[in-house]
Amino acid sequence: MRRIGTALAAMMLAGGGLLAGTVPAMAAPTAVDCAVTWGSLDKTGDSVASRRLTDVRTGQHECFDRLVFDAEGTAADPIGYTVRYVDVLHQDPSDAVIPIKGGAILELSLFSPRYDPATGRPYPPLPSVDVTGYRTFREFKFTGGSEGYTQAGLGVRARLPFRVFQTANHLVVDVAHTW
Repeated sequence: MRRIGTALAAMMLAGGGLLAGTVPAMAAPTAVDCAVTWGSLDKTGDSVASRRLTDVRTGQHECFDRLVFDAEGTAADPIGYTVRYVDVLHQDPSDAVIPIKGGAILELSLFSPRYDPATGRPYPPLPSVDVTGYRTFREFKFTGGSEGYTQAGLGVRARLPFRVFQTANHLVVDVAHTW
């Protein structure tokens, strides 16, 4: 009787080994490639009509920090913008210097009025965003605007590569963590 129990145990172990051999191996996690080719030169995008901004938000990704502006209109309507590094952030149109934290400053000019063109009344203010703890972002500020433009400043850790693109009703600004 003992021999039968031993034989059964041996067969179960052997069968378990066969079953284990048929289970697919799990792939090891792959490292994310954070190499970028964006550069740090000025980026611009044209539009034929201004678009009201409705929200602003940020996000952290493995290779970059992201700033997103939401706008009214349809995805087919481009959002006009100029994004560039500046030595000092000057408020438009007063030319007052706006202090902003960081080793480098991105100035964002968006073809988007801060007021209703039909009535001249200001739109509700957009929310502030907290970038505490971000790897690249140091501070974000709306600084003003005039004549159909909205101006903002983004303080970043250093003069790092960035990209700007539109997806649907969103204008996206990504700043890489490294070169």
